[in-house]
Amino acid sequence: MLQPEKIIITDDHPLFRKALLETLKENLPNTQWLEAETVEGLDALLAENPDTDLLLLDLKIPGAHGFNTLIHIRQHFPQTPVVVISAYEDNDTITKAMSYGASGFIPKSTPASTIFEAITQVLTGELWTPETLTEQDIQSSQSQIAANVASLTQQQYRILMMFAEGMLNKQIAYDLSVSEATIKAHATAIFRKLNVRNRTQAVILLSQLDISETGFPQELK
Repeated sequence: MLQPEKIIITDDHPLFRKALLETLKENLPNTQWLEAETVEGLDALLAENPDTDLLLLDLKIPGAHGFNTLIHIRQHFPQTPVVVISAYEDNDTITKAMSYGASGFIPKSTPASTIFEAITQVLTGELWTPETLTEQDIQSSQSQIAANVASLTQQQYRILMMFAEGMLNKQIAYDLSVSEATIKAHATAIFRKLNVRNRTQAVILLSQLDISETGFPQELK
C-alpha cells in the first residue's frame, strides 16, 4: 500500500483523536494528519485540502444531523473516501452509512490493529465493515430523502443546517454576509428540491435521516 499523503480525522473527543492518531502514526509515519471537531471546521479543511486521501468521520460531531454530513460530503467531495468511526455499532446504522456512500464503518470499540487494517483496505479501493455485517445487509441505493438532500448546493445545505438550528432568516443573512432576500431565494430553492412547503417541513424531513439511539452505549450518550 502506498503511504497516503493526507488524512483528516473529524471527532469532537480530543482523547479519542489523540489515541487514534498515536496508533495510526506508527504505521503511517509520512502521512500529514489534519483534525476537525465540528462540521464547520471539516468543511473548511476539505475546501482547503481537496487532495485529501481519506476522511475519518464521527457522525455525532457538533453541527451534524445524523447522516446528513456524510451525504453532503459524498456529494461535494466525491473524490475523498469516507470511513465512519462511530460509537454506534448496530447493523441498521452501519447499513445506512454504507448506503449513503461511506467506504467503511469502524465501531469505536474496534481494536487498534483492526482499525489500521480497515483503513488500509479502504485506501486500496475496497470497502470495510465489521464481520457481523453481511453483504445482504448492505442496501444498494440511497433513499429518496437522502438523494434530495444530496442535490443541495453547499450554500443551500449550510442554510438548511441553520434552519435546523432554529436560526431566523435575518440571523442567517448576517452570518453569511448576504441579504435577507438572498436567504429567502435560497429557502425557496431548498423547499423545491426537498419537495416541502416550508422550513418546518424541511427540518422534519431532515430529522428522518438522524441516527437511532438503538444500540448506542449509555456511557457515550
